[in-house]
Amino acid sequence: MIVIDATDLILGRLSAYAAKQALLGETIRIINAEKAVITGRPVYTLTAQKRKRDMGAPLIGPYYPRMPERIVKRTIRGMISYKKPRGKEAFARIRCYAGVPDEFKNEKAITFEKMNVEKSNAKYITVEHISKHFGAKSK
Repeated sequence: MIVIDATDLILGRLSAYAAKQALLGETIRIINAEKAVITGRPVYTLTAQKRKRDMGAPLIGPYYPRMPERIVKRTIRGMISYKKPRGKEAFARIRCYAGVPDEFKNEKAITFEKMNVEKSNAKYITVEHISKHFGAKSK
């Protein structure tokens, strides 16, 4: 089982890594999902998220989540062929958590220097901020 601390990690890179490992048969647990970041101008990122959320009809979809851990999991889902058996099994091996659950308090979580947003000069916004902007309730 791989436990990943998503604090200050770029969401796209984190999602690609998690999807790849899940397809290879690993069990993935992502903690502190609300602290992952999306690079780009914050105003543009919020506008793009709003456009996605407003698309379609309320009873038909597509549905986009508000909770930060579900936003991260939905991003990972976009990198897996989740409708096919192999992708469905891989997607079932992935769990995302806001904060650190009690079962992972004593485990060593890995983080990646290459995926860290602090290493670049990019503008960014956290998943937690996007989530609060669209009305998610905090725990």
